Amino acid sequence: MVTPEANLSPFDANMAIDAGWEHCLAYNNLELAEISGLTQDAIFSRGPKGVRRTGMFVGGRDQFLAMDMLDAARRSMVPPFEISVFADPSGAFTTAAGMIACVEDSLSRVEEEGLANRKVLVFGGTGPVGSVCGTLASRAGADVSIVSHESLTKANEVAQQCNERFGTNLEGADGSNDGKIHTLLADAEVVFGAAKAGIQVLNAGHLQYAARLLVACDVNAVPPEGIEGVGVTSSSEPLEARSGCARAIGALAVGNVKYKAQQALLKQMLTTETPVYLHFDHALEAARGNAGS
Repeated sequence: MVTPEANLSPFDANMAIDAGWEHCLAYNNLELAEISGLTQDAIFSRGPKGVRRTGMFVGGRDQFLAMDMLDAARRSMVPPFEISVFADPSGAFTTAAGMIACVEDSLSRVEEEGLANRKVLVFGGTGPVGSVCGTLASRAGADVSIVSHESLTKANEVAQQCNERFGTNLEGADGSNDGKIHTLLADAEVVFGAAKAGIQVLNAGHLQYAARLLVACDVNAVPPEGIEGVGVTSSSEPLEARSGCARAIGALAVGNVKYKAQQALLKQMLTTETPVYLHFDHALEAARGNAGS
């Protein structure tokens, strides 16, 4: 289990052990250039048949660096010496996948259409969870803006980086004051909240401007609510902070799907006959299979 951070996340280690991994060896403070040598040390320590008992999990807090590390590991394989690799930095990939899958499930209960052509806003969109959520929504056909409360420049920078790396069509948006938030919400059909824990990005006053809102999904489990009216236990229930047909999806509903998706992918690494290279696309596939269950 590799990470550019000082410590490996205990969450990820516990998830791997619960999924059936016998040992979790942490390699911390890694730079991208070190991944190739580390990978080849791992694959050549066992024969072609025994090497499948080894897998690599990529953690950290940077979604772009995690994908670079996954790619570096993949390029370092020497078939038949090859292992599976799974990137999920700070759980960003599986959390974002859970958000998308839960919203798609909620939309399917009232309409046949999913996220395609929907106007989507991602508040806290410049962070790892938010930017990956925006990436997945865009790849699902939505018209997505990632919102920064700091500056339009920061939002545009992250949007451009996602577009260049992942083939998306994200736009940046400025949410630095109430007036700008009101303007953004006027056309929004789906709103995601992915800001830091304990920060409320949308209050009841803001939501009154969201006349077209169908679903609000927030992953903040620390008071106050990231989106007012979206409680941690909300599971496609009416959004209390706003009249109308809008539905609320909270952190526990998303977390349940995220947990199942991450565990499924960790187990897949143990059982696959051929090596797999897993990231946010695979996380979304696994999350969709568990949403609504």
